[in-house]
Amino acid sequence: MKPDVVISEVGPRDGLQSLSVSMATANKKQWIAALAAAGLREIEVGSFVRRDLLPQLADTAEVVVFAKSLPELEVAALVPNLRGARAAIEAGVDKLTVPVSASEAHSLANVRKSRAEMVEEVRAIVALRDELAPDMEVEVGISTAFGCTLQGNVSSAEVLRLAEQLVRAGAQSCGLSDTAGYANPRQVSDLFRSLRSAIGPRAGAAHMHNTRGLGLANCLAALEAGVRTFDGSLGGLGGCPYAPGASGNVVTEDLVYMFEAMGLRTGVDIDKLLEARQVLSASLPDTPLYGMLPEAGLPLGFEERSHV
Repeated sequence: MKPDVVISEVGPRDGLQSLSVSMATANKKQWIAALAAAGLREIEVGSFVRRDLLPQLADTAEVVVFAKSLPELEVAALVPNLRGARAAIEAGVDKLTVPVSASEAHSLANVRKSRAEMVEEVRAIVALRDELAPDMEVEVGISTAFGCTLQGNVSSAEVLRLAEQLVRAGAQSCGLSDTAGYANPRQVSDLFRSLRSAIGPRAGAAHMHNTRGLGLANCLAALEAGVRTFDGSLGGLGGCPYAPGASGNVVTEDLVYMFEAMGLRTGVDIDKLLEARQVLSASLPDTPLYGMLPEAGLPLGFEERSHV
C-alpha cells in the first residue's frame, strides 16, 4: 500500500559530507542496499560537487549507478550548480535536489552565490533538465529557513518570497530545512502552513536537524501542517560545514518509529532498518551514532499495535 508519509534518507549525502573520514565505496553500496531492503524508497546517495571540496563524496557517480540497480528506489543527488546538475543527469539520477539558502550570508558561504543568483541557477538547471531528461524531478531545499548561525533571524516573508521565485523558475517542489537547528514547533507549523498557501502543492519536504533536541517535535508540527515527506539520516549523522554549531539530522530510526507508533504507514521495516544501522556502524566504527530507539528497542506488542 502507498505509505501515509514518505521518509527520504539523506545519510549517504548529508551524513557523510559532515565527517572528516570517508566511507569506502563498497561500504556505501552495502549501506544503501541495506536501506533499500528496509523499505526506504527515496535515498539521497551523494552530491555532485568538486572533489577537492567534498572528497567524501567523490564517488557519487559510481554510487548512483549502483543505486539505480536496486528495485523501486528513487535515487536523488544534491547539485549546487549547473555543472553538478549536468553530471547528475549524465549519471542517471531520478531527482535533482538543489540547495538554496534563505540567508544571504549562508548562501555566499555555502555556494558562493547570492540568493538571486541561485534562483537563476535553478532556472538554468530546469532548462538543462528539460533538454536532457524531461522526466527528472527538480526539487529545491530552502536551507536556513528558520534561522542562520551566520545571519541570525531569517524572516518568514523572505522565505516565502524566495519559494515563490523558485517555483516561477521551474522548481517542482520547495521544501524547508532547519539547517542550524533553530526551529521550534510553532514556527515550523506556521511557516509550512504559509508555504502551502503561497505555492500550493509544490510545498515540499521537511528537513529538520536535532541540534537542540526539537527534531521530532518539529517533524510532528510539520505533519500537522500538511507535510507528508520527511528527511532523516540513519544514526543522526549530518550537519552543515557552513553553519557553525549545526549538528545532526533527525534520526531516521526514531522518525520511523514515531510515525509507525502513531499508526501512520511509512513502508519501512524497523527491524531491517536497525540492521542497516549495523552496516553503517561497521563501516564507520569510530563515528558516534545517535538515536533513542536503537538504545531502548521496540516496546512489547508494538508490531501488533502499529498495524491496527
